[in-house]
Order: sequence, then C-alpha cells, then structure tokens
Amino acid sequence: MVESHRPAGLILLAPAKLNLTLEVLGKRQDGYHEVRSVLQTIDLWDSLSMEDTHQGIDFHCSLPHLENRDNLVFRAVENMQASQAGRGVSIRLHKGIPEASGLGGGSSDAAAALIGLARLWETNLGMGDLARLAAQLSADAPFFLSEGTALAEGLGERITPVPSLPPHWAVVLMPHVQAPHPKTARLYASLSPEHYTSGEHTTRLVAALKGGVRSDLLDLLFNVFEGVAFKVYPGLAESWQRFERAGAPRVHLAGSGPALFTLTQNRETAAAISENLKGDGLEVYLARTRN
Repeated sequence: MVESHRPAGLILLAPAKLNLTLEVLGKRQDGYHEVRSVLQTIDLWDSLSMEDTHQGIDFHCSLPHLENRDNLVFRAVENMQASQAGRGVSIRLHKGIPEASGLGGGSSDAAAALIGLARLWETNLGMGDLARLAAQLSADAPFFLSEGTALAEGLGERITPVPSLPPHWAVVLMPHVQAPHPKTARLYASLSPEHYTSGEHTTRLVAALKGGVRSDLLDLLFNVFEGVAFKVYPGLAESWQRFERAGAPRVHLAGSGPALFTLTQNRETAAAISENLKGDGLEVYLARTRN
C-alpha cells in the first residue's frame, strides 16, 4: 500500500494482485471451498483520496455505477464506523484496475480504506484488528493489508508472508468477453472433485521461493479455474490464443478471471508483448511485481 499525505487527508494507492497458484482442496460442510494460493501484488493501481469529516459517508467513484452501498469501500467505512461512533469521511475512488477482472481491485480498495481510516481517525486498531475487519468484507482483503508475496489458506483469508518472488514484469490482458453474474460462484459451481488438488502446486512454489530457486519458478504457476474458464467465459480461448501469438511464453488466468497474464524477467520482452497486443486493439496493462 502506497500512501501520501496532504493537508486535509490521505491519498492511498491500492495494488492489483496475481494468483501465482490457486488450488481448491475441496468443498466444506458450510458450502464454501477450501483453497490454497500464492498471491503477488503488482504495480497496477486504484487510488483513494480520503478526508476526515464530521459525520456521514461521502463516497464517489470514477465509475458511477460503483457508487453504491454494496461497494466494498463503502462497507469498509461502515464496519470501521461501528467502533468509531460519530466519525465521517469523504472518499474519492479512482479505478485504474479493470473491473471484475480477477485482479482483486475491490478487495484491495477495501483494505486501503481500512488502513486509511485507521490513520485518518487515529484509532488504536492494530493489524490484527484490521485483518478481522477485512475478512468480513472479502476473502482477499486481508492479503492487501501488506504487499509482496504471501500464502493464502482457508477461504483465502489466512495469510502467511513468504519470500518475495524475484522481480518480474507482468503483461495483463483484459479480454472483452461475456461474464456470468456472480462469476466466481459460477466458476466454483463448474468444478468437480477431479479438479481438486491437495495443495501440492502451492507447496512446490513456496518451497522454491524459500529455497531461492529462480530458474523454474514460472513452470510452477497453476490455476484450477483454467480447467473450466473456457466454458464460463465464451470467447476466452480466442483471447488466450491472441496472447500467445503476441509472444507470451506462458499464459495464465488471473484469479477468477477473465483477465489473463504472463510473466517475464525481461522488461523489453514484456514491452514487446504489450505493444503487440495493443496493436491488435486489445486492453492491456504492463506492470511490475512488488516486493
């Protein structure tokens, strides 16, 4: 989380994330799914401008259709207000992360709002308190209270930092495909027991990061939803193929998608892939991993 101060408030940058691995271990008795994942922040940002006010919530977004009480930023403020009676805030959210892409923009915004409010209102809430508030908003939100590389377990809310991925460049392609609503629930519903794993892909990547292995890290990336995404997102296969033709060495689904990404340690290679995709008139982003 990048933060700057101004006389009347704060400006925070909320990063996007990539799932370097995403495994589903099985379905729990409560109907949710147990997951294991390695998460990585990248420098693709939303930004939040925050000012303390006497009361109420004044919330505006660069995408007007997101200005509602269901927005995770609005809900984060309501959660924080429960212990800070009488406090108010004005928030301006600018979206730079593509919406509903699988890159975690909404969860990152919520985490940034919690951090900003804790500082703006000078609360005595620690990171454990903020993590509990974040987990009430989304499974990914606790991860965004810090940056870099981390292991996520449970529903995704149990976060353990791991050694950082060596610096890489990420090329992110946002396909313009039709997505069901709610898309993540549809993806989980499309999984069958044969898609479940024991967490071995995540275990291997974490071991490689801890051991300082660099040469074959990109061979260890995995996303269970790649087994069902082409049925859930009509037209995704064409975007995948265009990405490969643009020079991407390996293409992966970003989280629940439909965004796609590739990683390379060479900036020139990433820039060339990005330019090839832009030349095809596609929505593409060039970012770097954050430690």
